[in-house]
Amino acid sequence: MLTLSKRAFSALPALEGPRMARVIEFGPGCDVPAARRRPSAAEKRGLAYDAEVKAATDHLYPQVKDFVTPMEWPAIAPFVFHIDRLKKQRGAVVLARNCMTPDVFALVGDFRGDSLQLAREAAVTDAKVIVQAGVHFMAETSKILSPDKTVLIPDMRAGCSLASSITGEDVRLIRKKYPGLPIVTYVNTTADVKAECDITCTSSNATQVVEHVAQTWGVDRVIMVPDEFLARNVAANTAIRIIAWKGHCEVHEKFTGEDVRQIRDAHPGTIVLAHPECPPDVLEEADFAGSTSALSAHVPESGARKVVLLTECSMSDNVAADNPGVEFVKPCNLCPHMKRISLENIYDALLEMKHEVTVPEDVRVRAKAAIDAMLSLPKPKVFPKFKVGAGVFEPVEII
Repeated sequence: MLTLSKRAFSALPALEGPRMARVIEFGPGCDVPAARRRPSAAEKRGLAYDAEVKAATDHLYPQVKDFVTPMEWPAIAPFVFHIDRLKKQRGAVVLARNCMTPDVFALVGDFRGDSLQLAREAAVTDAKVIVQAGVHFMAETSKILSPDKTVLIPDMRAGCSLASSITGEDVRLIRKKYPGLPIVTYVNTTADVKAECDITCTSSNATQVVEHVAQTWGVDRVIMVPDEFLARNVAANTAIRIIAWKGHCEVHEKFTGEDVRQIRDAHPGTIVLAHPECPPDVLEEADFAGSTSALSAHVPESGARKVVLLTECSMSDNVAADNPGVEFVKPCNLCPHMKRISLENIYDALLEMKHEVTVPEDVRVRAKAAIDAMLSLPKPKVFPKFKVGAGVFEPVEII
């Protein structure tokens, strides 16, 4: 056993009771290791927070100061700087879904918004390369609309529970079961599914799309896939009867009406905003419901001083950044798929031009027809909202 030298022992403070710990002796022949900090992800890639990076990026820090500490900034700024440099070299743009973390959304996103907004941007951008800061079906949508562009996704594992809940073969079987009825697919689906459907929709225009196809086809029933809760919430806003698939968003399905009641008890005066992918009992208890863009717009328009957004956590963070005078209560849920996208892998994707997303041409053409059918509809002058309060639960037929 190693023992203390007399000098070291005498320097110890007096201890009460038996001395249980061993003290390892070191002397002139033993080097005391200096405290070491692990290199950051940027440093591992040879990216330093040097004077050039500091001068080019420090003015951006206030945009994320509520989510990134001053100690973290030197590890983030080099990525922001070099991603911007790579975008210019590659002729690239980053399409950032509003569920991205604030550093991605605010600092490197060239176009930011919900699925519909990003779909429109993908269709008109003149960039040679599109980096999809979102999940795989979004990257596929960009490729469908921009076949001549290189579309990259920073992590191929960034999927979606809704997109994986249904296949093109499922849609073909549905069409056989319900001949003569139009099939509307939420954009949260694969290219293969879109190719088998008649038109796409987003949460921003779902009711508009359903009513449009019902009138065009001369029917009073419309099939909606894959989100059951979106379909139920659309059914509460239209006279068209809805036939729904039983797919769910793993983020929004976790919210309940009881959650809302508990929030109101714990935070009196809070305005509750819900996404229509939430179950109908949530909308029964909410004050407002709409797409991510509608939720973002409603916060400043409502004049609310305290709100809760029942949606993905980073969506709430990004809306909070735009509304510094509003207090945000955050019983949010994280999307594990969205969180696979980071500054690190955006940089890597651009540097190595890796994780390219492709779509077979025959599938792309048919999927594009469904998307174009949606994009051809008039753009709403205001963000549509969904009914909230008692009585929003509307029965639908489940396939």
